[in-house]
Amino acid sequence: MSPTIRARRGARLSVVVLVLLTLAGAYCFGVFERLAEPKILAEGLVAMGAWGYLAFILAYTVLQPFGVPGTIFIVAAPLIWPWRTAFALSMIGTMGASVVGFSFARFVAKDWVSKRIPARLRKYDESLDHAAFRTVVVLRLIFWMPQVLHAFLGVSRVGFWTHFWGSLIGYVPPLLLVSYLGSEMFDASGRFQTDAWPILAGLLVASLLVAALARAHERRRPSGEPRDA
Repeated sequence: MSPTIRARRGARLSVVVLVLLTLAGAYCFGVFERLAEPKILAEGLVAMGAWGYLAFILAYTVLQPFGVPGTIFIVAAPLIWPWRTAFALSMIGTMGASVVGFSFARFVAKDWVSKRIPARLRKYDESLDHAAFRTVVVLRLIFWMPQVLHAFLGVSRVGFWTHFWGSLIGYVPPLLLVSYLGSEMFDASGRFQTDAWPILAGLLVASLLVAALARAHERRRPSGEPRDA
């Protein structure tokens, strides 16, 4: 085995160990208990004052790709901060988590992850080959930020920047809506309110509009234009 291959395997193993230690540390210090529901998370972040911004982004970025639901963070944000701040922090945290999940699947555990991608996502492989940007936008609009979607896009052939910008655009409608109308969609405990269905209908319309714009963008691209790596 060449030194280069050994170095790469060593680096990958180090990353895996670091992830496991981070998750173990979060468990030992009771982080997962505080993340049990948005209300508990909100109370903890409020108690931290200005440091709550950084704690929110770091916790979201590091923990969401490896099992913690992202909805806990984006629901908690508007319970704490004004909607503009909640939207900015939710977007930064969501993009950070997406990049970490994508990169972990592509550069660290690609073979292991690839074997565990469900068939319901594999059906989008052909779409990613022919209309990568639009497909990423639509997938983010539909599924948001589940860990398995990070992994699927990471092991696919879609370029990093196509994934980055497609995810960014796909996240805008749902995150903006939850940040702006979070208090009307969720109660103080972070539970969905039944009279918020019209808001979800508006989100669906906005999502379809963004998907249509992404499709128009793909059609305007020259057919021979190379993709990013």
